[in-house]
Amino acid sequence: MRFKVILSALAIALFFAIGIKAAEPILIKGATVITVTGGTIENGDILVKDGKISKVGQNIAAPKGAVVIDGVGRYVTPGIIDAHSHIGVYSWPGVPAHYDGNEATDPVTPQVRAEDSFNADDPAIKRAVAGGVTLIQSLPGSANLIGGQTLTLKLKPGRSMEEMRMKDAPPGMKMALGENPKGVYGRRDQMPSTRMGNIALIREWFLKGQEYNQKWERFNKKKDKDDEAEPPDRDLRLEALGDILKGKYLVHVHCYTRDEMLRMIDVAKEFGIKIRSFEHSLEGYMAAEELAANAIAACTWTDWWGFKVEAWNGIPQAPGIMASKGVRVVFHSDSGDQIQRLWLDAAKAVRFGMDRQKAFEALTINAAWTLGIDDRTGSIEVGKDADIAIFSGYPLNIYSQVEITIVDGEIVYDRSKEPSPLEVGYEK
Repeated sequence: MRFKVILSALAIALFFAIGIKAAEPILIKGATVITVTGGTIENGDILVKDGKISKVGQNIAAPKGAVVIDGVGRYVTPGIIDAHSHIGVYSWPGVPAHYDGNEATDPVTPQVRAEDSFNADDPAIKRAVAGGVTLIQSLPGSANLIGGQTLTLKLKPGRSMEEMRMKDAPPGMKMALGENPKGVYGRRDQMPSTRMGNIALIREWFLKGQEYNQKWERFNKKKDKDDEAEPPDRDLRLEALGDILKGKYLVHVHCYTRDEMLRMIDVAKEFGIKIRSFEHSLEGYMAAEELAANAIAACTWTDWWGFKVEAWNGIPQAPGIMASKGVRVVFHSDSGDQIQRLWLDAAKAVRFGMDRQKAFEALTINAAWTLGIDDRTGSIEVGKDADIAIFSGYPLNIYSQVEITIVDGEIVYDRSKEPSPLEVGYEK
């Protein structure tokens, strides 16, 4: 009996050893390689091995067994990164059963996590990779002042959330100001119903977070002298608030207007909090010097504006203005539709004055910095994750299309082998 058990265990081990193998090397030959951080290489090659970029240059020999991709006439960029997405927490189809992005029962919910509602079977994932997007941050929505913890994922259709989760990516926290929280709770005759209430509640809860941290600090000092010291009651909401104050989270604040950006910068300094990005930031061009001075990224669109009063002052020149003044600009989608053609936001921004290099940075390395992962992805450099998009032509040309998307060295979309989900239902 024991012998049979051992044989069965060996058989299972052999099955998994055979079934699990590293992706084959990939060599992209003869493309125009836009590295983002190291210039553009004409007639360039990229060798991918073991999920990483192994070599970048010219005349690279193909190793045995490599998949060779003809890059002649094609353009290669780092994979597009969408730093503000609700894929998975507001999955398709858009029915109430899938509205899992806003825990709109209390204006302060830092303890909730996007990972706990993420739907890995969201059809938007496949459409996103067909648009060259290799990585996203999926965030809770903006109903709450402090809406919850974000999730950073590599997009690999058909995998579970845990398989897509980017391991060791810094955790993020979503906050929101403006019309959304005051509108959600004001109509219930509940605080906040004004922008005054927004800031007052944020300050009140950060004070509670400070008090919670202090209780645990006192306990930790006391327990060294008294083994029977009683710890404070654990509170997940206050614990998350305390961790924000400790700098555990990269803080991403939904905010449209200049006045609120400047106010939030002051409040953050009062509590020793570092804001990583303002999301949407349509009036960011009015506060560009302050954003640059405080190293706060502006995640934005080029021409979404006017859909509510606080979005009225958006202009298509804004990304270029902010970039020219030293702001890290990031193009984001906030949409399962727009994510499919996010590179066109960069093209529009260039049309309205943005530097081309800055536009490519806004799709890739700046977004990676916003998520704290720019040392691992966001540019074509040896040693970085092999997250790559291959275009039929120059990426800022409206007629160019994504032909191949590679994530961690694995081809997750190949236009030649499957119809583009962006075109299903349209006549050729």
